[in-house]
Amino acid sequence: MSDYTPKPEHKFTFGLWTVGNVGRDPFGEAVRHRMSPVEIVHMLAEVGAWGVNLHDNDLVPIDATPAERDQIVREFKQALADTGIVVPMATTNLFYDPIFKDGAFTSNDPRVRAYALQKTMRAIDLGVELGAKVYVFWGGREGTETDASKSALESGKRFREALNFLCAYVKDNGYDLKFAIEPKPNEPRSDIYLPTVGSALGFIATLDHPEMVGLNPEVAHEHMAGLNFLHAIAQAWDAGKLFHIDLNDQLFGRYDQDFRFGSVMLKQAFFLVKFLEDMGYEGSRHFDAHAYRTEDYEGVKAFARGCMRTYLILKEKAARWNADPEIQALVQQINADDGTYSYLSGGYSKDKAERLKAESFDVPALGKRGLPYEQLDQLTVELLLGVR
Repeated sequence: MSDYTPKPEHKFTFGLWTVGNVGRDPFGEAVRHRMSPVEIVHMLAEVGAWGVNLHDNDLVPIDATPAERDQIVREFKQALADTGIVVPMATTNLFYDPIFKDGAFTSNDPRVRAYALQKTMRAIDLGVELGAKVYVFWGGREGTETDASKSALESGKRFREALNFLCAYVKDNGYDLKFAIEPKPNEPRSDIYLPTVGSALGFIATLDHPEMVGLNPEVAHEHMAGLNFLHAIAQAWDAGKLFHIDLNDQLFGRYDQDFRFGSVMLKQAFFLVKFLEDMGYEGSRHFDAHAYRTEDYEGVKAFARGCMRTYLILKEKAARWNADPEIQALVQQINADDGTYSYLSGGYSKDKAERLKAESFDVPALGKRGLPYEQLDQLTVELLLGVR
């Protein structure tokens, strides 16, 4: 059997808010005691993770004094040093406190928008102090329940102004930091702005410094909208904007379930892992998932180990898929190319257009050509089921 032990080179990370989740939900109180950030760091080291990510208030309470803040950060940094755990990504909590009930950067209240910028600048300072290289923006409250409440056009402008301001802040301070927008279609708002990878890519192109801003797509968020996450990742990769990724699992059309990676939609998880590994993705593999509410902290450890183990198993399966002679023969058959139309590569020219217009095609024959996708998919399923 292969070794599925996580190693630093795998860059597996969890958030303080994930393994530290106490199991509270809209219909029930907490089922686990709250662990301190220092305890969480030591637990992640125990299960073999490489890094820990955080919102500002996961570490420092929103009402902490400067002295309390410094002590908390000092103790946290000591835990990082003691365990070797790193902080590759940070973000700001702009959704929990009542002040953000109508959004942060898109709030109708200019005082709230100003506070959101102040809070984010301070959180960016904290993230950089801890070593973060990626800073994520999830607009959890940036949306509406009724379009009577705010202008979607004006809200987009406010969001743009905020990110332009913060990009300039990062540049002015000489921080080595990139931003990543995390799309989500709904929950907790009825409709959240920038709901999908595609909409976020379009928005990024309008910013003053689009080179600084990319994406942090999440499996569950695209699945909530019934979309194909692999296709979204491919689009982000092709645009050079896959700065970070949130791995979990999610049934289509449900609330944000944040299940253990690969636990419900295994084939989708397989092709995602295959894509990341085939493309040579070098960023963190961040598990933004939560253990079942039924679990104690031993169960949380099993959950965390399961996320990493499943990824490594699927990574091995992807290598087998790439090396399987029967599978690869089908892939070659499907993509057969005798070079007849290679002259079309490299873009348009008048000569190419005239030559193509003069070509003749046997349309009925092309329409009758069988494509062995059923066979290829069955072999993939058999590989995942362990019979190949």
